[in-house]
Amino acid sequence: MIEWMTTISIWLVPITVMMVLLTAIIKKVPAYEVFVEGGKEGLKMSVSLLPFLLGMLVAIAILRSSGALEAFISFIQPLLSSIGFPAEVAPLAILRPISGTAALSVTSEIIQTYGPDSFLGRLASTMQGSTDTTLYILTVYFGAIGIKKWETP
Repeated sequence: MIEWMTTISIWLVPITVMMVLLTAIIKKVPAYEVFVEGGKEGLKMSVSLLPFLLGMLVAIAILRSSGALEAFISFIQPLLSSIGFPAEVAPLAILRPISGTAALSVTSEIIQTYGPDSFLGRLASTMQGSTDTTLYILTVYFGAIGIKKWETP
């Protein structure tokens, strides 16, 4: 079974590329030129997204280094305790929707402090693995289509 899966994984990408090229030949599409044009558009898109991503990263760095995140966690700790949510993973819950890298850093700190098999280590790992960077994705999508401000109905 494992050998079969290994064989499939080795051949999947080359077969896919060959199928795309064959389809391009059949439909008489200049595959290389279209590929290069797509690469140019992708590069332009990446450059246009940089200010939005940089702003997000700077805001997260300021939040963490200024102590504002820790102050906020201290402020909401009584509420967290009342619902049984460990305050140690609260920074992860706050940062994960914003930045995967910052959340991974917090997860790493929790695992180094409490161990990977502890309740907090497993909880942090579960939160890291089963959530998404929602606000980051919104920033990228809105930046890609040029939305800078929006109104609620």
